[in-house]
Amino acid sequence: MSAETMKAVIAEDGQPLNLADVARPSLKPGEVLVKVAASGLNRADLVQRKGAYPPPPGASSIMGLEISGTVVETGEGTARFSPGDRVAGLLAGGGYAEYCAVDEGSLLPVPDGLSWQDAACFPEALMTVWANVFDRVGFKSGEAFLCHGGTSGIGVMAIQMTKLAGASKIFATAGSEEKCALIRDLGGDRAINYKTEDFEAIVRDEGSVDVTLDMVGGDYIQKNISVSRPDGRIINIAYMNGFTANVNFAPVLMKRLTLAATTLRARPVEEKRRIRDAVEKDFWPHVISGRIRPVLEKTFPAAEAEAAQALMGKGGHSGKIVLTW
Repeated sequence: MSAETMKAVIAEDGQPLNLADVARPSLKPGEVLVKVAASGLNRADLVQRKGAYPPPPGASSIMGLEISGTVVETGEGTARFSPGDRVAGLLAGGGYAEYCAVDEGSLLPVPDGLSWQDAACFPEALMTVWANVFDRVGFKSGEAFLCHGGTSGIGVMAIQMTKLAGASKIFATAGSEEKCALIRDLGGDRAINYKTEDFEAIVRDEGSVDVTLDMVGGDYIQKNISVSRPDGRIINIAYMNGFTANVNFAPVLMKRLTLAATTLRARPVEEKRRIRDAVEKDFWPHVISGRIRPVLEKTFPAAEAEAAQALMGKGGHSGKIVLTW
C-alpha cells in the first residue's frame, strides 16, 4: 500500500464486505485528515448498502457516519485542531476506512482517558439526539419523555441526555427484559417491553408525555399521538415499520400537537457545526466526567465488517457496534 492509498471496507453488489486499497481522501477547505482508530456502525449503513440511502453530493461513497482517531493533517482554513489531537467526529460518509476527511466543525476533542472504541459510540448519537429532541422540538426540564428503541445507539444516549436535562419521567420501549433492565440502569423510569406490554396503554395510564422520539413509524404514529399531552411534540428520525399509516388527525388538532421529522446526514457543514457546538457545551462535559456513559455491544476488526453488520441486522444488540483499525 502506497502513502497515497489506504484500506477501506468496500461493498460490492451481492458480495460480502471486504477490505480493499482505495485512494486516501484529499482535504477540502475546513477539513482535517483523521487516522481512524474506530468506526461506529449505524443502521443507516445497512440502508445505504441496500441502495436506499445514498450519500449526499460530494460525500464519500464508503459507508460510515462516525469515527474516532488522531488528526494527521489539517486543511486550509482550519484553526482548532492540530496533528496529534485525539478526536471523534460525525461524517456524511467515509468512516469505514483507515483515514477520513472530516469538517473541523464536526469534531469533538477526545480526552486521554476515553478509549477509541468508547469514543466512537458518541458523535452520531449525541448530535442526533440534540438536533431532534432538544433543538427541533424543544425538550425542556420538567417534561415527560418517551423514547422508542430505548437500547439502540440513539436510545441509550437519549435516555441519559434527557435525564441530565431534568426530565420529569422517562418512558422507553425495548424488546426484552434484559434490555428493559438496561433502560432502568441508564435512568429510565418506566421500561416497557413492547413484546409483552402495550406501551400506549401504559404511557396514557401513567400521565402521557410531552416529547416522543420515534424511529419506528408505521402503527406507532397513531399511538404516539394518543399518548401525547396537549402541546406535545413527536419527532421521527426513521420509519422502520413503514412510512405510511392510516392516521386520525383529530387528536393532533385538539391537543395542538407538533409532528416533526428530520435527518442529520445531508445538513450543511455550518449546521453541523452549530449542533457540535451545542453538544460540546451542554453534554460533552458529562461524557468526560462519566455521567453519560457509552454502551458498547461488541467490537470487530475492520476486516470482519460483514460479521459486524450481520449482528446489527439481527437487531438484538444494545448500544453501539464498533469496527477497530
